[in-house]
Amino acid sequence: MSLQIGIVGLANVGKSSLFNALTNAGALSANYPFATIEPNTGIVGVPDERLNVLAKMYGAAKVVPATVEFVDIAGLIAGASKGEGLGNKFLANIRECKVICHVVRVFKDSNVTHVAGGPDPKRDIETVELELALADIETLEKAIPKMHKDTKSGDKDAIKREANAQKVLDELKSGKTHVAPVEGLELLSAKPVFYMFNMDEDELVDEAKKKELADMVAPQKCVFVNAKLEAEMADMSAEDKQVFLDSYGIKEDGLTQLVHVAYDTLGLQSYLTAGDKECRAWTIPKGATAPQAAGVIHTDFERGFIAANICKFDDLVKLGSEKAVKEAGLMRTEGKDYVMQDGDVVEFKFNVSK
Repeated sequence: MSLQIGIVGLANVGKSSLFNALTNAGALSANYPFATIEPNTGIVGVPDERLNVLAKMYGAAKVVPATVEFVDIAGLIAGASKGEGLGNKFLANIRECKVICHVVRVFKDSNVTHVAGGPDPKRDIETVELELALADIETLEKAIPKMHKDTKSGDKDAIKREANAQKVLDELKSGKTHVAPVEGLELLSAKPVFYMFNMDEDELVDEAKKKELADMVAPQKCVFVNAKLEAEMADMSAEDKQVFLDSYGIKEDGLTQLVHVAYDTLGLQSYLTAGDKECRAWTIPKGATAPQAAGVIHTDFERGFIAANICKFDDLVKLGSEKAVKEAGLMRTEGKDYVMQDGDVVEFKFNVSK
């Protein structure tokens, strides 16, 4: 499963610059609103050093990371829900994403215009959230009359769905900006969201400033980046990138931070498969059972699941081989009820002859 993240925010907050840096896709970046007309999409590998370790151990011909798909959506301005700027075209594209990464401008640069005169993170966040809420209100007001027709037969599920939709509509009208989902409607305000604060270089090490911003969006999570630094790192090797990050006192680049937060927000994790042909990471929900994890590789694997040979990545690396893991009694054979853990190294046994 590929994780799809929508990068959204006001115009000129650095979304496209960050998109370029994260995906190296060369999306247009310009100092005026609506430089991004159509959504730019880029698919990148999820950083996972465990795969490189396994590849050396197994002599793997290739490494296949899990993937994340970024969708850079045209910049928003106040009134988008009513058609200002790119309006509903912008909003429609967000509905297709699993999670929203809301880019917020903190950096100060007189050469980069701001649609509201100057950066104010709290105000800018509220502007975007209001536009999403207004768009959802319009969606619900159109959908509820149609739902009501389905309740005339006395269908309990239809009655419950309409009641839930009306409850959410009332909440949005009262000023709530994060609501529960409504079945059949991809409400923008119901999507999981985290925040990416685009800061000046010197602010990246300002712990007090970062705490202030993190508290502002809590309980949602956030990451802190500088788009220019991310652009400088885009073509660096892993070694050079780490030296560069160390020089700024930063532990992880923006892509790594973003993926970690996105996985955490959506409740995702990765398990690993390893062999001489390839070493690969697979994305699954936390709480997934072994058969469900097998089904991510192929639906037949889930249907014909028999068992799974599983060891911990750390045990495998420490002992140096599968043989040593087995001799130490640390290779387990698990059945259908086993709940997968992040970093499990797995070989599935299955039979699809029936």
